[in-house]
Amino acid sequence: MAVDSGHSVAGAVDAERVPGPGRRTGKTPGTPSRLRRALSTHWYAWAMVAPVVAVIGVIVGYPLLRGVYLSTTNANEANVERSIGVNHIPATYESVGLDNYQAILDDGVFWDRLTWTVIWTVSCVALSFVLGLILANMLNRKVKGRSFYRMALILPWAVPAFVSVFTWRLLFNEKNGILNKILAGGGIDAIPWLNDPTWAKISVITVNVWLGVPFMLVAMLGGLQSIPGELYEAAEMDGANAWQRFRHITLPGLRTVSSTVVLISGIWTFNMFPVIFLLTRGGPGDATEILVTYAYRLSFVVSPRDFAGSAAWGVLILLLLSLFAVVYRRALRKQGEVW
Repeated sequence: MAVDSGHSVAGAVDAERVPGPGRRTGKTPGTPSRLRRALSTHWYAWAMVAPVVAVIGVIVGYPLLRGVYLSTTNANEANVERSIGVNHIPATYESVGLDNYQAILDDGVFWDRLTWTVIWTVSCVALSFVLGLILANMLNRKVKGRSFYRMALILPWAVPAFVSVFTWRLLFNEKNGILNKILAGGGIDAIPWLNDPTWAKISVITVNVWLGVPFMLVAMLGGLQSIPGELYEAAEMDGANAWQRFRHITLPGLRTVSSTVVLISGIWTFNMFPVIFLLTRGGPGDATEILVTYAYRLSFVVSPRDFAGSAAWGVLILLLLSLFAVVYRRALRKQGEVW
């Protein structure tokens, strides 16, 4: 009996280990895949998202892929497909691999533009952030006329950028501008705001900061209002002064908001085409030319228009911004782990 039962147990174990006909192996025939199961379960959500994905693919995806492709060719105004009257001329440009990128990286123009673009971006974002934070702290207090001040400071954000830039261009006019008239009234010589390289750089930074402060102000003000007031009351009862409360409560409380707005503002400013182009057109000379305005110049201003070179500049700009975003987010993640 003992032997028979032992053989029975061993046979049962072997039967469990070796799948026989009709036994389950963990995969039931006809079981739907994960993707099919997700589609069948969340079909309504996929149906709502599909039009957005299609539109983004057409508006963003195709031009992006087309630009990457053109950046590996020698396409220009003379060899692209075009029609002259009733005559249709086919494209004759050819693939050149990564020669366009090699030529850009070997040219000092790229590094000069990149240096100024980084200076321009860091200066504008830093000044906008500091001013926005200061104004947000002032407007977060209960002061008389606070609503009016908030609307007045947010107004530049509501005005279209090109209208603001043209208005500033009139103010910066060397002969008839209001700024130089005010200086002349004080016995100060007129300043060539847009005709001197140094003053032109200061001018474009000033205008962009003026446009960027309202965004920072709104974001910082929302972040300040989300910080519990009890923290300030407890710190004040413990004897913390204003600077200590700002350093140990306000700044940590705004860390999430500030990191997000700095990233967004940095990307916007890096590609801020309207301010540079409408105010100085990259001048005087090329003193205020940033990467994106130079890429535009290659594609629409110079003759013959260099579509391949402009596309290569655009791809490099995209890579630089992507690299900045990845490094920035990783740095914040590590910083958060330490804190």
